[in-house]
Amino acid sequence: MKSLAVVNYSSTPHSVELREFSKPEPGPDDIIMAVEAVGVCGSDLHQWTGSHSWKVNYPVVLGHEFGGQIAAVGSALKGWQEGDRVVSETAAVIDANNPLSRAGKYNLDPTRKGFGYGVDGAMTRYVRVPGRCLHRVPAGLAIEHAALTEPCCVAYNAVLHNARILPGDRVIVLGPGPIGILCAAMARLAGAEVALVGLERDRHRLDIAKAYGCTTLIGNEEAVAWSLARDGLGVDGVVDAAGASAALKLALDLVRPAGWISKVGWGPQPLGFSLDPLVQKNITLQGSFSHNWPMWERVLALLASGQLDVRPILGGIWPLTGWHEAFEKMHTGAIVKAVLKPS
Repeated sequence: MKSLAVVNYSSTPHSVELREFSKPEPGPDDIIMAVEAVGVCGSDLHQWTGSHSWKVNYPVVLGHEFGGQIAAVGSALKGWQEGDRVVSETAAVIDANNPLSRAGKYNLDPTRKGFGYGVDGAMTRYVRVPGRCLHRVPAGLAIEHAALTEPCCVAYNAVLHNARILPGDRVIVLGPGPIGILCAAMARLAGAEVALVGLERDRHRLDIAKAYGCTTLIGNEEAVAWSLARDGLGVDGVVDAAGASAALKLALDLVRPAGWISKVGWGPQPLGFSLDPLVQKNITLQGSFSHNWPMWERVLALLASGQLDVRPILGGIWPLTGWHEAFEKMHTGAIVKAVLKPS
């Protein structure tokens, strides 16, 4: 059985097209998911434009933010059955005996391969998923919203796990992309006063962030002024969700002595500036990558309870054949997040 898939077939810019893709068969410990919704991620756009900085196993079906129903269950897999509504983590291939995996940090396993770049992802009708990656979708949670659990987990890890926020803290988030807005939302859930910083061209995305109770700022000058407004020393923490080296330099200027920076944005550029302020101000700089099982369970609980709402960032739903329009709208900043419906 064949269905259409959005395939990235080369590192050459814009080497993405619809192709026929055969329905996979489950291994003993796998399921086959009938994909009902798959989010478009910034990394999908980076692979589409050829601006990514990670190894890709071409050709590969894109898509790592997804949910649907189980269509088939592997012979050795227990606890799951056809028809179950599920979402999947991204770590499709790991070494279970790696010390990091055994400690529950399989997201940091150096041999890890994820959906959409290392193995075929979910921008198609059927995808093979290891049973260990599955989480049940709570009753009442729309599958289009559940499919966005993954970027919410990225934000949860960056803000609530790898950073340290106390109620009443002042936090600045740099970069109003999907992850930046969700990081701001997570910081608000933790009780922080939050400002999201972007550029003039980001006004639409910044306006969307206001739905989460955030102050929005344009440019470095506004960011510096806000950081100094309470006591002149800077903010308690900065989340760098922009990735560019200039953003990290700004973060070092904005954060107060003994504060923290959580860096979740990717960027291949060399720094080009001194890190002496990191030392002089006794700043904690924390990288943040991916997520693991308990984070997914917590985020799904937040989504199901309504404490976290992804509707403000959802800019539209497209059929799989409309992938190009969805990519373009995200790439130009017209919308924050697109979801594709392979069915």
